[in-house]
Amino acid sequence: MNRTDTISSLVQSAHRLGRIAALATGNTAPVAHWRTLAVLESEGPLRVGELAAACRVTQPGMTRLLATLVEVEHVTRVADTADSRAWLIQLSPKGRAALDEWRGELGEALTPWFDGLDDADWAALDRAADILATRTTASPEKVTA
Repeated sequence: MNRTDTISSLVQSAHRLGRIAALATGNTAPVAHWRTLAVLESEGPLRVGELAAACRVTQPGMTRLLATLVEVEHVTRVADTADSRAWLIQLSPKGRAALDEWRGELGEALTPWFDGLDDADWAALDRAADILATRTTASPEKVTA
């Protein structure tokens, strides 16, 4: 397998793992709910259009999703100091706690899928997780290692 194929395989496997875990938890919230909270966690407060683009949904779709997220107090609207006419959406403490809980549920749900791995396999997964975290939290020009 060449490097491009390896990266593609990692992405495909990550998507499958996400679907498996979501089904295993029985959580009925749409994946866009958790993706939106995760984007706000990593990017900080964003305007609705920016958030929609980052989450790969339409702006009207994001507006509908935000109505639900505001209702359950997972996000809050704050004034944009750069433009008094605009609002920013930010992750609330309740949203951060919900996201942390969801991630814990995902890990627990996937644990049986990894039964039987030896220490070398766990070390490889640990290293892969570190590499992926590093490569996905910086733009390509900022990654040096």
